Amino acid sequence: MKFGRRPMQISRVDAGSSTAFLVHTDVVNWVLLQEGSDLTLIDGGYPGQAAAVVESIRTIGRRPEDIRGALLTHAHVDHLGGLVSLSARYGFDVFADPIEVAHARRDYLQQAGPGDIVPIAYRPRVIHWLAMVMPLGVLSRKGIDAHPFPSPLDLPGRPVPVSAHGHTDGHSAYLVADGSVLVSGDALVSGHPISPITGPQCIAHAFQHDDATARRTVEFLTSLDATTLFPGHGPRHNGPVAEAARRALEVS
Repeated sequence: MKFGRRPMQISRVDAGSSTAFLVHTDVVNWVLLQEGSDLTLIDGGYPGQAAAVVESIRTIGRRPEDIRGALLTHAHVDHLGGLVSLSARYGFDVFADPIEVAHARRDYLQQAGPGDIVPIAYRPRVIHWLAMVMPLGVLSRKGIDAHPFPSPLDLPGRPVPVSAHGHTDGHSAYLVADGSVLVSGDALVSGHPISPITGPQCIAHAFQHDDATARRTVEFLTSLDATTLFPGHGPRHNGPVAEAARRALEVS
């Protein structure tokens, strides 16, 4: 078992006039879609990672002012947190599945709490994960004034929402790069600091709001034709997403 901080890693998939970038960190990922000089941001890391999001944008040669809108996979603090300050500073709108909007606004909270974490807190991987995420603002309960997806969803990179409920009631995935890449959020991941499994998997039960619905979502993902997975946690996974989903059902 090896622990330790890894540098931010950025990988890309080109498709026609747009490019999709996965920004992978040791605690959570986010995605940038570039079309010309315009950007779409999908998720925003923890509150304490807002500066890292800006750094990733500058690394690909763009500016945060180029963001034309942001999308949420779901409103957990590690995906919503950075968007709170970034959207206020740079003035872009944040969109989510209509069911997830109230969650993003913190009308209610579907997030792992002490009652979920305490029973597993003795595990070394969980202790290490807590040590990493506490300084990043894991306890923040700040929400954001998200909006339901407009119709049409006209954002750079032409992302297409894919209903992926279960992890939260309104969790959404996105097909990008002309459908060749699935941005899966936490519906399907390729690793997590508390998980000993390497490769495609379902996220730990402690983080799931509705296990049964989340599993049906992964079953649905076995029908997709995408060939690359940009997960919410873990590294990029190359290969058919359908096969990755089937493996996750087998090992999780």
